Formats: sequence, structure tokens, C-alpha cells
Amino acid sequence: MQAMILNSGMGSRMGSVTSNKPKCMVEIAEGETLLSHQIDTLAKAGVTEFLMTTGHLAEVLEAYLEDYISEKYKDSIRIRYVHNPRYSATNYIYSMYLAGGFVRGDLLLLHGDLFFGKETVDSMLALGHSSVVIDSTLPPPEKDFSAVVKGDRVKKIATHLSGPDCFACQPLYRLKHEDWMVWADAINRFCASGNTGVYAEEALNTVLDEVHLRPFDVKGALCMEVDTLDDLRRLVRGAAREGDLR
Repeated sequence: MQAMILNSGMGSRMGSVTSNKPKCMVEIAEGETLLSHQIDTLAKAGVTEFLMTTGHLAEVLEAYLEDYISEKYKDSIRIRYVHNPRYSATNYIYSMYLAGGFVRGDLLLLHGDLFFGKETVDSMLALGHSSVVIDSTLPPPEKDFSAVVKGDRVKKIATHLSGPDCFACQPLYRLKHEDWMVWADAINRFCASGNTGVYAEEALNTVLDEVHLRPFDVKGALCMEVDTLDDLRRLVRGAAREGDLR
């Protein structure tokens, strides 16, 4: 099982906190960053191969991660860095396009600013199908992703969705290889036509009749993106309460 972690964004909504480091390196507890939490959680779930897309301050991220991995994991984890030189002018669909050729099997796909617990990953990996996180305990957000769910299938993922079939959605995917390949082909078509400024989910929406993507409902378990300083404060409070920080 590989994990692709998307870290090519600017993190501009975090203000000065990300002026000298990527957002994934924001500290969420003493000695623990979003990225170290992701690596540790995924490693405990058995993930040993990582595709890491980079952009803003790529050299800072790589130096930090190389030190962290060599000290804690020695040779048990392998990381391939895929740099997006156009990170300031493209969305992560282009980073996924660049990294897609290195995917070799089933895939965990996630954003570098996402916090989640080991139980969530373990449960998703135990599934025999592709899935994406939703949370039926939360209302669909105004600006972030929501998923339209019909029966046991996800039919659309986008922002600014509403309606009785819409659920809050987080960018944590467990993808069977055959489903990833269908999405990857759609991403390639978008990028080949110059459509690189959109979310990769726009490409996914064009093939969801072929991709057998099901919702994975975390039902209130902490799984959230950290886009702003308010998000960071909310995460630290929630993770400390649930004991998800070391």
C-alpha cells in the first residue's frame, strides 16, 4: 500500500506561521507536526511507501522529513518526492498528474494539512473497495468539500453543495488501483487541455460512474483539515480531548 500526500500548496491562510515552512510542518503538540503525525499514523497502519508532492519551500520539507525518517524509521520507510515547479500557478490536480506515474497499486490519498486518527485509517484499509471520508454528524460546509451520496455510492464531490444527500467530506481516500487509474486518466485529460487550476475532484466527478467510490462515515471522529489558525486551535483542543496527540 502506498500513500500519496499532497504538500505543494502555499498555506497562505496561515499567515506568518507558514512564512518559513510548509503548512504540514505546523506544530500541533510539542515535537509533533501535522506531517509527523501523518507519517506515524500511516506507518503504524502498515504503510511503508510514500509519494510526497512538494512545492512551496520544498527543500525545507525534504530536509525536515529526511531527518525525521532517518532518526525514527531507519530504512523501513521509503519516500519519493515529486516536485511541482508550477505550484504557485496550479492546483493540486497538477501535482497528482506529476506523481501519478509512480503509483504501483492500491493507494491512500490525502492532503498534507489533514489530521486523522489511526482507527480511521485502519478501518479504511480493511475495506475491499474505494472510499472517501464523510461525516454524517456535521452539516455540509459552506466553503469546503461536501459529497453527494446516493445509496452506497459517492456521486459528486465539490464545494458549495447542499441538499439532503450532501455530507461533509474530507480529502482522505482509500483507492483500489483500478479506480485510481480511471481517476488518473481523467486528471491527465484535464492537464493535457491546460485545465490545471481546478480541484482534482472536478476530474473525478467526470468519471464517478466508473469509479466505485463509497462513503466512509467517521461519525464524529476527529478528521479535519487545518487551513487557518482557528482550525489549528480547534484541532489542538479536539485532539487533546480525544487523546490523539502524543
